[in-house]
Amino acid sequence: MRTRVQKALDAIQHESHEPICAYIYDLRGIQEQVRGMLHTMPVHTHLFYAIKANPDPHIIETLLPLVKGFEVASIGELLKVRAVSREVPILFGGPGKKESELRLAIKHNVSYIHAESLLELRRIIAIVNEREEQGRGRSGEEQKSEVRVLLRINLRSNTLPQTKIVMGGGPSPFGIDEEEVEDAIELIRVEGAGKVQLCGFHFHSLSNNMDARLHAEMIELYLQKVEHWQQQYHLQVKVVNAGGGFGVTYDGSPGFDWSLFTALLQQSEAGQRFAGRGGELFFESGRLLVADHGYYAAEVIDIKRSHGQMFVIIRGGTHHHRLPASWGHNHPFQIVNTDRWKHEFIRPELRGERAHIVGELCTPKDRMHSDAEIEQLSVGDLIVFEKSGAYAWTISHHDFLGHPHPAFHYLTEDDEHVNANATFQSAHR
Repeated sequence: MRTRVQKALDAIQHESHEPICAYIYDLRGIQEQVRGMLHTMPVHTHLFYAIKANPDPHIIETLLPLVKGFEVASIGELLKVRAVSREVPILFGGPGKKESELRLAIKHNVSYIHAESLLELRRIIAIVNEREEQGRGRSGEEQKSEVRVLLRINLRSNTLPQTKIVMGGGPSPFGIDEEEVEDAIELIRVEGAGKVQLCGFHFHSLSNNMDARLHAEMIELYLQKVEHWQQQYHLQVKVVNAGGGFGVTYDGSPGFDWSLFTALLQQSEAGQRFAGRGGELFFESGRLLVADHGYYAAEVIDIKRSHGQMFVIIRGGTHHHRLPASWGHNHPFQIVNTDRWKHEFIRPELRGERAHIVGELCTPKDRMHSDAEIEQLSVGDLIVFEKSGAYAWTISHHDFLGHPHPAFHYLTEDDEHVNANATFQSAHR
């Protein structure tokens, strides 16, 4: 655990008289990682942050000067980004966009809309027509308002890497089947001419992939497909958004090798041809940028034995950090021993035993780690769950049973520790 995180934990303990339950986000760590990632990327590639991983406004602000822009999957996420910047490029995705969301996305000047179906394309065209009619009504002159789209394509392919979450290459609610590419292009040319600009294609076939070589091969497949469509349909493709899907491991095994991946991109023949035609290759990563820089610290409330097994009960649990329950894994943690004990009666402890780490909810599914090996742990100590920067707080059922929310603390670039709990919670209510 980083020294600056330990210092923040010391300060939190000193400030709090209640059992500790807090998130700590290392903003400086995020910046350092992203700068390193950008340094190895080919010149024609760009990195976007997919804020679904963690839409904390402090993280958005931290990444604003570094990434090309942000990928959002709802109007709520879009407004979070626009609250930080009115100009930063935004990619707007999601398989079930409502007409009201499409109107607001166009109003807020998103850079590209990922069109996920022929019906969605027709809705976009109808909205642009409506805007032109309203413009003529106000000024007496037609006002053009061309919208830029990327067609999200679900490839018919069995060459994609297999991961825990597969989003393409088979039946899926995401994207337009490859067989309908021609229909989508024709729809834009005939009904959307001068209104909807087809700028390129979007692919996002999987999530949490660990194999950098297979990922590079997948990008090569994307670019070869686009090259074929360019020739077949006489297209000028400006952008290929290759999505994200870069994996993070939670069991200590090797994660995604970004340096190897970008080195393979540099060698890609299809990538070089695409760049030579002026094309830009986008990546929209979430988990890889922030997972390693978030920590969830929870104080041990009780330790007890039940039917021969030990249970450690923490202030907090899966209502704050749902990822281990959602993915069915044991979340990595460290123990911080403390002297937080004010009673005269004995302080329960564990030494050299195995135990289940569970939360404060009245459900057996509130489990953060099963059968954990524990060298030494006492009531009042802290369990700090690492790799808690992505898909932790914001995917959780915060208000189940009405327990208080955790505090939120931020480590800035100058190593200052900032408690911005009120600011973050207000953004999520």
